[in-house]
Amino acid sequence: MHESFMKEAWSGRIDREEVPELSLRLHQCVQPFAPSESPSAEGVVVIGFCSDEGVKRNQGRIGAAHAPNQLRRFLSQLPWQTNLPVYDAGNIDCQDGQLEAAHLALAEQVALVLAHRGFPFILGGGHEVAYGSWLGLVTHLERSIADHSVRPTIGIINFDAHFDLRKAEQSSSGTPFYQIAEACNARNIDFHYACFGVSETANTLALFERADALNVCVRKDKALTLLDLPSARAQLASFMKDCDLIYLTIDLDVFPAAVAPGVSAPAPRGVSLEVIESLIDEIKATGKLAVADIAEYNPTYDIDNHTARVAARLFYTITRG
Repeated sequence: MHESFMKEAWSGRIDREEVPELSLRLHQCVQPFAPSESPSAEGVVVIGFCSDEGVKRNQGRIGAAHAPNQLRRFLSQLPWQTNLPVYDAGNIDCQDGQLEAAHLALAEQVALVLAHRGFPFILGGGHEVAYGSWLGLVTHLERSIADHSVRPTIGIINFDAHFDLRKAEQSSSGTPFYQIAEACNARNIDFHYACFGVSETANTLALFERADALNVCVRKDKALTLLDLPSARAQLASFMKDCDLIYLTIDLDVFPAAVAPGVSAPAPRGVSLEVIESLIDEIKATGKLAVADIAEYNPTYDIDNHTARVAARLFYTITRG
């Protein structure tokens, strides 16, 4: 990776008056991901997915392709008081609208990170990122498990106002989990999908029926208040007990528009950050989390960088030791 990219992407304040080891920020710790130089990259590996082609195909407001570099600026300022290494593997660009090629490129990068024992954290991009993230995990498992009769169950947990289970002639930000369901069927593996934060006003009856037919674990936004948290934790725990590995994906439109205005489709109700963070803690406690991504940040419509700050906090919540 070019040194100029690292300097531009990761920069920020340095507190020279403080004890150095007690005042580190992430921009001071991140290193280029260089798999050719080391057999292991244990730690967090950031991958940017610069695409809003899926949003465009889904007739949404574009701008999410600019998210990864903008998000790095806010990740840079995070205090980093752990010994967990952090690497940057650069960006996957969706060139000339070739989303399917971008999916394959992202999958290869995710698989490479996993092969080097890293934890891939992908910065979207539209929610079309999900298909590439999942495909990367599956690709890694297919390459690393010699006995193909052994099929680990991948649990997909999506915090999202939308199911993203739409059928379509071409992939988009509204189709990734239907694509995954179809790919699971072709590979004869289980489709194990939970969607928390679903809005009744953002999904048609056809999508609710498809979710039911696919045995999706569903929790609506109106059942994700603080009062509902014990029940939500129990439902999530029940889902996760049947998983060997977990892929976590967060569509930032799961939050209220006042909290996350800079998204492709702002939510009129949404779910509070404190509820989502509590559920993330439950996911981390299982020790099964293998891949994570954040989707649908749109810097064009962000007000005072509110949404970028939420995304940075989520990154910290997921990756902190």
